[in-house]
Amino acid sequence: MASSFPSAALRKAVRVLARTMLALLLFMGFGSPALAAAWTTEQLTVPATPDGTLVTFSEQEIKAGRKVFNSSCGECHAGGITKTNQNVGLDPETLALATPSRDSVEALVDYMKDPTSYDGEYSIADVHPSMRSSDIFVKMRDLDDDDLRLMAGYILVAPKVQGIQWGGGKIYF
Repeated sequence: MASSFPSAALRKAVRVLARTMLALLLFMGFGSPALAAAWTTEQLTVPATPDGTLVTFSEQEIKAGRKVFNSSCGECHAGGITKTNQNVGLDPETLALATPSRDSVEALVDYMKDPTSYDGEYSIADVHPSMRSSDIFVKMRDLDDDDLRLMAGYILVAPKVQGIQWGGGKIYF
C-alpha cells in the first residue's frame, strides 16, 4: 500500500529548492535594504527655473513627491504617461517641447496651478486637475505649494532613475 505522504528525499529536495530560491531573491536585492542603490546628486539635481537655475532634492523629498504624485496624479499619469493622450507624456523631451516649456520645477508648479493646452493656447483647468479647479477636482484641495514642488521634483527626477520607461507609454511596460 502506497503512502500519501511525500518521501523524505522529496521533502529534502523541496527544502533545498526553497532555500536556493530565497538566496537567489536576496542576491537580486529583493527585501535587502543593504543592496539598494543610493541615488546620486546628479540624478537628484533638476532645473528649478526655465532659465536653467538648478535645485537638488533629497531622496526623502523625491519619495514624498512620488507619494503625493501617485495619490493625486497617478491615476491618469502612472509611470509618467498620459492615459487620455498617449502622445503627451511626462518625459523630459515632451515637457521641453510644450509651450511654454514645462521642464523645470517652477514651470511644472505653474502648470499644476493653472494648466494650459500643450501649445499654450488655452486653459484646460476645467478638464485637468489643478489648484484653479480644486472645486471640481477634490484631490487638489489638500495640496499646498510645497506638495506641488515635491511632485514637480519627482516628475523631473523619475526619468533619470527609471530611464525611458518614464513617460514612454505602453510599449515599455
